[in-house]
Amino acid sequence: MSERNGASNRNVTVYGAYGHTGRFVVAELTRRGWTPVLSGRDAAKLHAFGAAYPALERRVASVDDAASLDRAVDGVVAVINCAGPFLDTAPPLIAAALRARVHYLDVTAEQQAVLDAFEHDEAAKRAGVAVLPGMAFYGGLADLLATTAIGDWPRADAIDIAVALDSWQPTLGTRLTGQRNHYRRRVITNGRLDFLADPAPTREWTFDASFGTQTMLALPFSETITISRHLQTQELHSYINRSAIEDIRDPSTPPPVASDETGRSSQRFAIEAVVRNGDAVRRVAASGRDIYAVTAPLVIEAMTRVVDGRSRKVGVVAAGEAFDAPDFLAALSPGCLRLS
Repeated sequence: MSERNGASNRNVTVYGAYGHTGRFVVAELTRRGWTPVLSGRDAAKLHAFGAAYPALERRVASVDDAASLDRAVDGVVAVINCAGPFLDTAPPLIAAALRARVHYLDVTAEQQAVLDAFEHDEAAKRAGVAVLPGMAFYGGLADLLATTAIGDWPRADAIDIAVALDSWQPTLGTRLTGQRNHYRRRVITNGRLDFLADPAPTREWTFDASFGTQTMLALPFSETITISRHLQTQELHSYINRSAIEDIRDPSTPPPVASDETGRSSQRFAIEAVVRNGDAVRRVAASGRDIYAVTAPLVIEAMTRVVDGRSRKVGVVAAGEAFDAPDFLAALSPGCLRLS
């Protein structure tokens, strides 16, 4: 990386800055002493949002215009992509980041987008930068929990991820991604990536007292792809409570509504990773508020560790592969997560 993109550089491009998650990312970067560069496709939305941050630079950029993306990432140390569908935005933004030799992170839950990102691994290594796809509630958090749970075991017989939401009010970005993403979901079975069964399996899962026993539906996200890159397991399956799925499948379910001055909704979540080896079982769990808001400290903690040299690798890497997972989770607790 060039000197201007070294550890002293505090400039970070946020692509999709005016979106729901992007707003949380911009606020968290500012709080932590970084200087966001506001970027996105819609000039009107970008300038309207930027009015709240008059000192910050705004750079309109389209994924269909490579030169505009080059301008968007010029002179920064990293780019955080918050603009879905990531099937469309991630490839050109990763390419721009590699041309500029800056780190790239995104918050995708889309499995195919993460698979596509790993195609850039050799190019990222040559550029000497880290590319971290799926560094969000869906994806990165589950990866960190599973990595912490597996600990010193070299492999596992099975890893199960379970998510419970008291409600799921999807953002417009979530809605658009669901319409765009027609790829079949993947799980790990018999030690290899395979397609999720149709119909998706169901099961019962007992959380702590806040959620109790929930009926769960298999719904794997980007954690399946990232975990499969660095943890050895025969089986990996992810589940979410059926009531949350019913919320998101209902077109009348409203988007999130702020319940405090930070913009967080009142939504509660619990997420658990259970790792099994023979008769031995290890479990790590986290809980908190607002799956979109909690993504901001997750992705910014990851970016900070990449920039200051606490990432173990360059290239396209998973959260649990790149960082000391227990230390990373501890850094987020108790500010945005409760660990158990």
